[in-house]
Amino acid sequence: MSQDAALPARRTGTTVGDMLREWREHRRLSQLALSNEADVSTRHLSCVETGKAGPSRELVARLGEVLHVPLRERNRLLLAAGYAPGYPETPVGAAGLEPLRASLRAVLDAHDPFPAFVVDGTWTLVEANASVEVLLDGVDEDLLTEPVNVLRLGLHPRGMAPRVVDLVRWRTDLLGRLRRQVEWNDRGELADLYRELDAYPLPLGSAPTNGGADHGTDGLAIPFRLRHGDDELAFLGMVTTFGTPVDVTLSELTIETFLPADARTAEVLRAAAARRDPLGSGDELRS
Repeated sequence: MSQDAALPARRTGTTVGDMLREWREHRRLSQLALSNEADVSTRHLSCVETGKAGPSRELVARLGEVLHVPLRERNRLLLAAGYAPGYPETPVGAAGLEPLRASLRAVLDAHDPFPAFVVDGTWTLVEANASVEVLLDGVDEDLLTEPVNVLRLGLHPRGMAPRVVDLVRWRTDLLGRLRRQVEWNDRGELADLYRELDAYPLPLGSAPTNGGADHGTDGLAIPFRLRHGDDELAFLGMVTTFGTPVDVTLSELTIETFLPADARTAEVLRAAAARRDPLGSGDELRS
């Protein structure tokens, strides 16, 4: 278990110039490189960063796009520059997003008999397919009470954690993802979640992970192994995001899928699906 000092340094900029400079430095771009990509003079960019010149709305939007700033944070840039937010934030349960949710359900159903679910920007469960039942075997019912936080579900001592064979490495990977969110997202609930998860006890004899500070992975697939009855299932976890969203909520949704990493795992998952739905109706769990 690490201390609060393990949390990444938060951004301190309050002016649009400071915020843009911090994003530029985070992306490891010089003023010259950014000005070339954004089609703005280096001198004007420098004046914007130092507060000597105010950026137009169009320039803020263009810089946000070039710097790959998340939509939530692009709205903060616009507000800091004195403009109205440019991207709506529609509640995920709103009627207007039901077609999206229907599409997500179709994707999850297609992934059966392998586990898959959708989470929002705070790791709250949005949708799940029926095969996640294999992951949830033995999980305390309290952790399944809505709203369900999947990181808490995975790392809590009364959640999946006791069944995860390579818990320390998997925990490190998950906390590494959360750390990066905390660093570049102004949502305090993410920092609170990080502190909570980082305080969970490790198995006896395990080495500390430093809160995922140095060991989180950006790989395409995250492996982990899970005890399931007399079997040890091997998975590759993969993440899918929306490429060109125009809504903050949509931009923060991720589809988390778990593929079998060996033939035995695939066999167990297919057998579990057959027992659950012998006629192949494909009914799924809903959050």
